[in-house]
Amino acid sequence: MARIRVLVVDDHRIFAESLAAALAAEQDVEVAAAGSGPAALRCLERGASEGRRFDVMLVDADLGRGAGGPVGIPPQPLPSPAESLMGGGAVGSVGSVGSVGSVNGGGANGRAVPARLAPGRAADGISLVGGVRSAQPGVRTVVLAERDDPRRAAAALQAGACGWVAKDCSLSRLLAVIRGVLRDETHLPPALLTGVLRELTAARKHRTESERLVESLTPREREVLRCMVAGLGRKAVAERLYLSPHTVRTHMQNVLGKLGVHSTLAAVALARRAGVGPVDLTGEIVERGGQLA
Repeated sequence: MARIRVLVVDDHRIFAESLAAALAAEQDVEVAAAGSGPAALRCLERGASEGRRFDVMLVDADLGRGAGGPVGIPPQPLPSPAESLMGGGAVGSVGSVGSVGSVNGGGANGRAVPARLAPGRAADGISLVGGVRSAQPGVRTVVLAERDDPRRAAAALQAGACGWVAKDCSLSRLLAVIRGVLRDETHLPPALLTGVLRELTAARKHRTESERLVESLTPREREVLRCMVAGLGRKAVAERLYLSPHTVRTHMQNVLGKLGVHSTLAAVALARRAGVGPVDLTGEIVERGGQLA
């Protein structure tokens, strides 16, 4: 029997231990647990590098907010309820919450690709979903939430989550979701469907309008915008593009005017919605005397 390898990521001790124990009691489920985003990433990377990839990650939407510390500061390691939990006669090892756990059983072979959270972002559940999706797209993620929130649920889906489940749902419901996402299904509470669709539609509308505005920029203005997204000031932009500060100021003014905004911060926010990333600060944008106008 093929077993489902599940990683529970939650910094609430009682909830994490209880959920891990309940899932491990299933014959076809093996479980590990982690109590923070970084611990979860280490666990996923270790499993992949050892050929024991996880199939599903269950992650707390409010990870980092409820364990006695500010968001992004990992809680103290919590002891596991037992060194191992039985699952249909097979041992599924549950690591200490807050540390790396592992599971027995085979999996897809291949080298692990290190997952990273976006720089400057807290290790909350939704940002963790995005990091895991980029590094290990084969891992299905389900967000566990204490309350229904259409905006956050939509953000989770956009980040790559396959489901949003209430923490007070039944174990049978959660198991159905776990097995469902492995069939490439997306699971949302019925009460959230309308709100999530509204949020996704609005987000797409804003993105489309932002893309249209960015497309109105010249190639040089787009490079200046990417520098702005990277947080570079006028002098730094001038040095990278081999332009005078006065010329850069003109380009920045043109960018703000064409985007219909009045500040660099607003321009950066619009650029992000349009999918414009920062310039690569480790490389050169153009060669001296480059071809951009």
